[in-house]
Amino acid sequence: MTLREIHSPLEQFSIVPLIPMNLGDLYFSFTNSSLFMLLTLSLVLLLVHFVTRGGNLVPNAWQSLVELIYDFVLNLVNEQIGGLSGNVKQKFFPCILVTFTFLLFCNLQGMIPYSFTVTSHFLITLGLSFSIFIGITIVGFQRNGLHFLSFLLPAGVPLPLAPFLVLLELISYCFRALSLGIRLFANMMAGHSLVKILSGFAWTMLCMNNLFYFIGDLGPLFIVLALTGLELGVAILQAYVFTILICIYLNDAINLH
Repeated sequence: MTLREIHSPLEQFSIVPLIPMNLGDLYFSFTNSSLFMLLTLSLVLLLVHFVTRGGNLVPNAWQSLVELIYDFVLNLVNEQIGGLSGNVKQKFFPCILVTFTFLLFCNLQGMIPYSFTVTSHFLITLGLSFSIFIGITIVGFQRNGLHFLSFLLPAGVPLPLAPFLVLLELISYCFRALSLGIRLFANMMAGHSLVKILSGFAWTMLCMNNLFYFIGDLGPLFIVLALTGLELGVAILQAYVFTILICIYLNDAINLH
């Protein structure tokens, strides 16, 4: 095997322009990342359309799946966001449901061979987290007015420490958006890279045409299968973690915790 045939495990995250578009110094190319985001959105919309258009009294498997996701996110919103009536909570529910569903399907379609993991790119997860973070901050000001800024200074703090604590709390608050995006990006990228490395190692041993290497390949092969199952669980877990943190941050903004 030559050096040209050795592929980096990070090549799977390369963004490839499919339809190059440049407007002056601005880059608007339609890339593989854009394509798979559109495919994910189309899949979700088609699933919801075909599930909701029927009037079956007995739900099929796909209807049960959509109802499970709906009930799961609804219970999450009701449990994590306090101090509001049910009708007010419903205003936030569609956004949280769409976010969870989008991330879940993006993570799961990234497990398909030769597909592209949209959430493995920092700019995409950071853009999503910062846009949600800005929305949560706007909700906080709408609900509490300028009193929303009181969370920067806990009650009973000595006056000489106030400037330091305000700065510290402000940095901590801004880092919520940063950590929200980094957590999703890092977990998805690390998991896929590890599976790629071990898969390449197992495939190389399998192609050695040697009985000793073939027997030795069984260990890495089983590890790859186990890591694939683990990565599938991580894909679902990260969508859940991202969503529950949105609910927690929203609750903090509304109730000034």
